[in-house]
Amino acid sequence: MPTLEHAAPRARLGALPPLAPLAAGALVAALDLLFPALCPVCRTPLGPGRRDPLCGPCWGGIARIEPPWCEACGLPLSAPRPVPVVAAPAPPAGGGAGDGGAPERVSFRAEGGPPSPSASVLCGACEARPPAYDWGRAAARYEGPLREALHALKFGGRRALARPLADLLVEQCGAALPADAVVVPVPLGRDRERARGFNQAALIAGRAAKRLGLGLERRWLARVRATSPQSELAAAERSANVRGAFRASPEVRGRHVLLVDDVMTTGATLAECARAVAAAGAARVGVLAVARVL
Repeated sequence: MPTLEHAAPRARLGALPPLAPLAAGALVAALDLLFPALCPVCRTPLGPGRRDPLCGPCWGGIARIEPPWCEACGLPLSAPRPVPVVAAPAPPAGGGAGDGGAPERVSFRAEGGPPSPSASVLCGACEARPPAYDWGRAAARYEGPLREALHALKFGGRRALARPLADLLVEQCGAALPADAVVVPVPLGRDRERARGFNQAALIAGRAAKRLGLGLERRWLARVRATSPQSELAAAERSANVRGAFRASPEVRGRHVLLVDDVMTTGATLAECARAVAAAGAARVGVLAVARVL
């Protein structure tokens, strides 16, 4: 029989009668038996612990970034961290994206976001030169299954991977996010988005905003000139490549903006986006990345 990557049950079944959870679980089991859903990373059938379309081992194998971290940029630290972290709740048993239910909406702090770097632990780079944004976080290290999943999303067109990647971002970082923030994805150049067919940052940001109950504004930040792919450049060339490449809408004035991207490497792109948003009058700017190169 052919192998298919079928959608998560809630998206596939739509509105269901009161016995929906049991019925959805039975139908998923039947579909997996007849048309085994394969993980796009390791190509093995999905099983226990799955987070569609990732299998359980790939989802569990993601190297999540845990505290302590730099309060300015989110870089993992080895020193003790003085400010306790409130962990985002995981989806309830029987209600995760891989077993038929919708992920639980994450609750978060309402005190304005992560603690001020002036009163917290900083990495050496941020002590020497504060970043262009007020605070930054990344969910996991850019390695192993996460690296492969991001490659499959961006270069293999596996859009369904935006679901678990957004969930990873929310579950690792969502508990500390401000309640009044607006999510803004990092824009792609027009030609690149047209060729790819989508902006992966926008897909991830859209699901993350929905789970967090935050506003999403795709048009508050625009790329106003074409740039070379950052992945093709040396670290020293990346800042110059994106300098002046973004323009923010006046609507950001006075708002707490959360910039969302898929990967943070040197941080040059997110920093330039933050400068554009700050120049347009944003009150605070935070940056969120699914993965960070360490």
